[in-house]
Amino acid sequence: MIGFSVGLIFLAFVLKGKKTSCNYGPNDRVINNLSKKNWRAPNNSDRRFDSLAFKGFLDKARIDFGKSNTKKDSCKTYYMDGYWKERPISLQVENCEKTIQVLQLSNRSE
Repeated sequence: MIGFSVGLIFLAFVLKGKKTSCNYGPNDRVINNLSKKNWRAPNNSDRRFDSLAFKGFLDKARIDFGKSNTKKDSCKTYYMDGYWKERPISLQVENCEKTIQVLQLSNRSE
């Protein structure tokens, strides 16, 4: 028990102030990956698209792995459900190496 306590104190000092996260679930890993990339609006969208505003969306978004195509070699396609300004929306995004392309943005009914 003493060694465990010393180890916890050591980790607290070593990891203090560092940006570390533990994303064990598949949904959390994908969301973490998406949050680190630049977002591009759909080709037919208006100028109200704000990539920074999707940070709040990503915090509570869920990936629908049943609809998503994660077997691709290059840009994987993910379907996401979440809330945008308290309204339920669905997104279809293409996750490439450095960017996220929003393919479809639609309102969904609950």
